Formats: sequence, structure tokens, C-alpha cells
Amino acid sequence: MTNQIDRADLTPRFWEKKPLQKMSPREWEALCDGCGKCCLNKLEDDDTGEVALTRVACRLLDDQSCQCAHYENRHSFIPECIVLKPENLDTHAYWMPRTCAYRLLWDGKALPEWHPLLTGDPDSVHRAGVSVRGMTVSEFVTPLEEWEDYIIDEPG
Repeated sequence: MTNQIDRADLTPRFWEKKPLQKMSPREWEALCDGCGKCCLNKLEDDDTGEVALTRVACRLLDDQSCQCAHYENRHSFIPECIVLKPENLDTHAYWMPRTCAYRLLWDGKALPEWHPLLTGDPDSVHRAGVSVRGMTVSEFVTPLEEWEDYIIDEPG
């Protein structure tokens, strides 16, 4: 069962009025656009710090919904899965997708026009071509030494 992001009955444009550190857990979760890019494995160059995105997805990513198949208990399967929160965003924003609401707001930028909080439609991220829907390969069948072969430009 995938995690459905609950955006119902939130204060309109709350992200423009409230700092990230003051958001409720529900508001924080609602910022997620559901693109799935944060669940793609990344390769970081030790010398330059440059982060490359791959099509190799976390084993829990549902390739069609672009959401975690076991979001609430994902740490039972993937202990190293990062729980992004206002307190650690400063150390994680650099590898987050360029279109990620958390990164955008952290950088003082606006949400993109296709974001579900603006459109009211969770599929707007997919229609905009920003999600990873249908483009991933499984980390189970892709050996680590081949991940470089799956480096991609970020969708969107």
C-alpha cells in the first residue's frame, strides 16, 4: 500500500506564510510533490561533491505511483532511508531534486506551477513530466558497479 499524501483542508498557500521549521507534520508531508526522484539512487563524486541521479530506484519505490510502497515502516526495510525534516534539511538539500519543494523553499524559491499544492491534483506532477513514473530500474537487478550506466538528467 502506497502512502497517499493528504493535502485536504490545509490553509491555502501555507508554505508562503509559514517557515519550514513551524510547519505541522501534515503540512510538511504535503510539501512532497510525489515525483519519486528522492528515491532514486544517486552517485556522489568524492572529489567534487557533484551528485548524479540514476534511474536505479530504491526497492520500495512504486514505479507507477512514485511513492514508497511501505512509507510508514520503510526503516524496517531500509534503515539508511533519510527522514527529511526541517532540522536536517541544511545537510540534505544539496542532493534533493532541483524541483523538490523542500529544496526550493529552503533556497527561498517558489513552488512550480505544476505542484499538487497549487493545482489541487496529485497527478499534475506526472503530467508535467517531472516524476520518474515508468522510467526506473530496480536496485535488486542492477548491480552497483553498473549504476554509472544509468545516470540520467533530472526529469523536469
